[in-house]
Order: sequence, then C-alpha cells, then structure tokens
Amino acid sequence: MKVIRIVVGSLETNCYLLVSGKESAIIDPGDEIRKILASLRKEKAILKYIINTHYHFDHTLYSVEIKKIAGGKILMHQDEQNFVDFKADWLLNDRDKIKIGDVVLKVIHTPGHTAGSICLIGEDFIFTGDTLFKDGHGRTDLPGGSEQAIQKSLPRLKTIIKSGMTVYPGHGEIYQAK
Repeated sequence: MKVIRIVVGSLETNCYLLVSGKESAIIDPGDEIRKILASLRKEKAILKYIINTHYHFDHTLYSVEIKKIAGGKILMHQDEQNFVDFKADWLLNDRDKIKIGDVVLKVIHTPGHTAGSICLIGEDFIFTGDTLFKDGHGRTDLPGGSEQAIQKSLPRLKTIIKSGMTVYPGHGEIYQAK
C-alpha cells in the first residue's frame, strides 16, 4: 500500500491518493485537478473510488470532474448528500467497509465538523478529514457543524486511534499518534 499526499488549493487541503495493488482511491479532491490526475497517472492504478470525508468545497470540488475523466465511484456519508450539488454513488454509513486492492477502510462516522464527517481507518493508519488535526479539531460553526457532536466524536476516536498509527488529516502535517 502507498499513500501519496497532494496539498491542493489556497486552503492547503490534504488530498490523498491511496494505491493498493492495481487499484486506487482519491480522498478529498478539493482543488488542483491536474496535480491530482498527474499523481494518479504516475501510479498507473485504476481509480476505484473518490471518497469525500465531508461536504466542504475544499474537499469535494473536483469529485465529479475526476469521475468523468478517470472513472471511479463517488462516496460520502449519507448525512452530507443534501449539502452538495452532485449525487454520490455510495452513501456511506458508520462501520461500512471500503475495499481498495488489499486494503480495507472502515468508515467511522464522526459528526461535529459537519453532520456527516467521516474518518477512514485502516490496519495501522487513519484518514481523519477535518475531524482531527495534529493540534486540534475542525471548526464547528458552519452549516451542519456542531460543537456538541464533535465533543462526542473525539473521545470515540481516542478509543480507536492507537499509539504509532499514522494519522492523515484534512489539513496540516501527517503525524504518528502518541
């Protein structure tokens, strides 16, 4: 398995390309489509999924266009569908499993940043979107956000994230959990 971080746009969003075997997934394609597609072409892996950790434009802007160009199904949590102007191919729920090559990602619904924010947990890593950063969590004052909800999601993540796991946040640096 290989994870490639692609920092995109003025908000410096972390878009990720996950490659396992001959399959791949793009997580949070929020800007700079050429940069994302160049990384995909370089890896020569079939795009299976385009996964949005939440609905904000800096994480979803190029989902539809990438699907048109490279294929793949668009995935997002069911609680996000009313916030976007496109239709997801798979509306995710807590504990759903997404298989890319030999990798299985388990969906963890972590409302707070948005109502349908999700994290994606693998064997020894997790994509946290804007739910969790190295030094804090995402804002909760935008539509669908809730400080009360994120204060329930963060303790749940503490029980899931083990020491030494690699954390791939939606913004900022990648880090190892302590």
